[in-house]
Amino acid sequence: MDEDVQATAARLVRRIKEGNHTITVAESCTGGLLASAFTDIAGASQWFQQSWVTYSNEAKIKELGVKESSLEKRGAVSAEVAIQMAQGARINANASIAISITGIAGPNNDGSNKKIGTVYVGIASDGWANSDITEIGGNRAENKIAFVHFALLTAIKYWDRAMDNAEIAREEEESRVTAEKDAKILFEEERSKREEDAREKGILKDDTWSGEGKGPNSKESISNEVHWENE
Repeated sequence: MDEDVQATAARLVRRIKEGNHTITVAESCTGGLLASAFTDIAGASQWFQQSWVTYSNEAKIKELGVKESSLEKRGAVSAEVAIQMAQGARINANASIAISITGIAGPNNDGSNKKIGTVYVGIASDGWANSDITEIGGNRAENKIAFVHFALLTAIKYWDRAMDNAEIAREEEESRVTAEKDAKILFEEERSKREEDAREKGILKDDTWSGEGKGPNSKESISNEVHWENE
């Protein structure tokens, strides 16, 4: 395997392993090269369990749930199909993230209106999905290796972006919770101060009795005298 591909695969795997995540792939034109790059790494069974090579449109529909309408309207080499391939693979493998590759490696484009060397990569997680495109000029073997390298770089880019967004969301949530706690503490402090000020000013008085005179609950405070008017 190409050294650049191996090094980039290792970079992505380090990210995956940090959070005990898992990864899967769905390939078309690369025929399993991306899966091979991952399984070349020792301990791959901990974070990589299965993958798909769906070379035909029928296989994409059957194995990955790609919509037939998307294939007819956009073609197999398209962002829409790349994303659906990744989403289908992720769901079927119950993985944290999935990478898909669909492109035209050459030496001909089999009647497609897209250029030889065109590739779409799909990246999907539980909460988001993206696709990137590039065009590479080389022969069939060179293009397949380059497609895999591009897929790995794309996955790293979107993974890092997702992790950054998750960290921002976590910090914002922590700030919100802290602000709510601080507001509650401030409210209680101000309420206590208002009550203390009110007592000092005589607005609020405790229901107490010194023992002198008639207490507030003394029966003598209630008159038992009844006055009748003369008829």
